[in-house]
Amino acid sequence: MNFSLIICTYNRDEAIATLMHSIAKQTVYPEQIIIVDASLNSKTNDFFEKNQFKNIEYYNVDGENRGLTKQRNFGIQKVVATSEIVCFLDDDTILTANYFQELLDTYHKHPEALGVGGYITNEVHWEKLEANKVTDASYYVNDGYIRKEDKRNVLRKRLGLGADKNPGFLPEFSHGRSVSYLPPTDKIYEVEQFMGGVSSFRKKVLDEHKFSTFFDGYGLYEDADFTFRISRIGKLFVNTKAKLEHHHHPSGRPNQYNYGRMVVWNGWYVWRVRHPKPSFKAKVKWHLITLLLAFIRLGNVISTPNKQAAFTEFIGRIAAYIKLFVKKPKIVS
Repeated sequence: MNFSLIICTYNRDEAIATLMHSIAKQTVYPEQIIIVDASLNSKTNDFFEKNQFKNIEYYNVDGENRGLTKQRNFGIQKVVATSEIVCFLDDDTILTANYFQELLDTYHKHPEALGVGGYITNEVHWEKLEANKVTDASYYVNDGYIRKEDKRNVLRKRLGLGADKNPGFLPEFSHGRSVSYLPPTDKIYEVEQFMGGVSSFRKKVLDEHKFSTFFDGYGLYEDADFTFRISRIGKLFVNTKAKLEHHHHPSGRPNQYNYGRMVVWNGWYVWRVRHPKPSFKAKVKWHLITLLLAFIRLGNVISTPNKQAAFTEFIGRIAAYIKLFVKKPKIVS
């Protein structure tokens, strides 16, 4: 399968250098690598001028095309007609040598697949579930593996507000489990959402569907919006053998107020993309969980060293929550 790769970047020359060296070691190599650079300095451009990689197309974009979803759409326009698959990678990821091989193999095993996501290995510690292991609400168990449960999810379980869908599927009240809750079994799992920075799609899908510019700048949950829309028309999968690491680079991220605001504002938006007409019970649960998570973040003012960040994020969440009662975002189909 011929495939192209799009990497959108912003002021992360060191991170993208590490990523590119891992791409150079791949067992299969992209026909085309499109770099969409919105950096405010020339360091990323300087790196690509000094280091030669095969099949690179470098584009420096201005304010009109700056922002994750805009950069992705810009890159899609540059994909060659001979590519069957288009991959996307965050610029702060590092690939195992067979990452692309495993992604492409998924399309062979599941020809109905419209998109396939990769599997991040360095963010969660999993263990195999032993036969005599006693588990309680402080653990999460899935497909023969176990991990410590996040304290927020432990509390949600005890309050009857836990997720009632498998990872990668959104409950009617939203606030589900992401694909990070899929265990490292080397299996392929069907999902309805996965992470945009470790994703791939058939080119024919991207010819007809674009990333929404509702998600300005950093674009929190833009991947959920896109994959929910694509899952309406076909199947999506995550291959846990397509492994990579994600090292969250601090550059280019929003401040804590804006991040908190996006968690609630963008979170409401993608909830209604997936569930346009939720039941009254689902609406009540969404509000309860949203407020619970906001006040848990406020509690971090006491429990974590970075007290200002926790408080600022809490204010951003509450500001967006109040704004929803005044004017809700308009859903773009």
